[in-house]
Amino acid sequence: MKVYITSDDNAGITPEEAKKLNITIIPMPIIIDGSPYYQHKTLTDKTFYEKLMSGSNISTSQPLPQDLVTIWDNKLKEYDQIVHIPMSSGLSNSCQMAKMLAETPPYLGKVFVVDNHRISVTLKSSVYDAITLAKLGKSGKEIKEMLEKDGFNSEIYIMVDTLKYLKKGGRVTPAAAAFAGALNIKPILKIEGEKLDAFKKVIGTKKAKLAMIEAIEHNLETNFKNIPREELCLAMAYTYDEEEANIFKKQVLEHFGLKDLMMNPLSLSVATHIGPGALAITITHVYDKNLSLDNYQK
Repeated sequence: MKVYITSDDNAGITPEEAKKLNITIIPMPIIIDGSPYYQHKTLTDKTFYEKLMSGSNISTSQPLPQDLVTIWDNKLKEYDQIVHIPMSSGLSNSCQMAKMLAETPPYLGKVFVVDNHRISVTLKSSVYDAITLAKLGKSGKEIKEMLEKDGFNSEIYIMVDTLKYLKKGGRVTPAAAAFAGALNIKPILKIEGEKLDAFKKVIGTKKAKLAMIEAIEHNLETNFKNIPREELCLAMAYTYDEEEANIFKKQVLEHFGLKDLMMNPLSLSVATHIGPGALAITITHVYDKNLSLDNYQK
């Protein structure tokens, strides 16, 4: 049984990484002033952030169905099955669209769409898990079931630098955004399962970083206490400001006694909605032991 893995670029996997992993990443369209662009293809990070911070009208869209089925048609000539792992259905309609396509001939029973509520580095870890499970001989159906059963064993905490972009997307009121900006309030959001919720509001970046570390520490002692440490992955993500992200990474490594951890920039489609200067930390159960905390112990 030969199983092929596909995902979308919200996993933060670059074309170079995808080639090494022998997987395909589906690009998510980013609409800038009415024209579609694609990260790593027709849009650089530098150009995106220049346009975002200069006030261009930017939105996101789901992949075109034809783009998806073209890839599936091509890969099914060589592989028996495909496992497609899109971003969380709670954050985009792209998962539902892929599910509908997979339930029609000729994909029924050959393409399995995973909805395990992941995004960014947690979605990336799911891709690695799927690759590992496929190498172990698991079928597409088995991989889908295992990843979805594990869907709620993951949490993300995200500090946004400003509510400006969430306000633009209609997620907060203009008054709340102005109030937060005036007081230097740093909102922390939480993604648990398919829900994106407010977690905490603190004053200043320093306190926000500490609050996220404490949240992960709390999860290790509660929600994840029965999961072996060698099956847990701690990871980080950020938008735009890599220097600040590396400062936070050093703080996280020192706090948890680690020598390293996975850290990636958030995809541009995510950055569209949360803006530059965001920092995120995640805890996730994984099947790929190469991602586990045990591999990063000092």
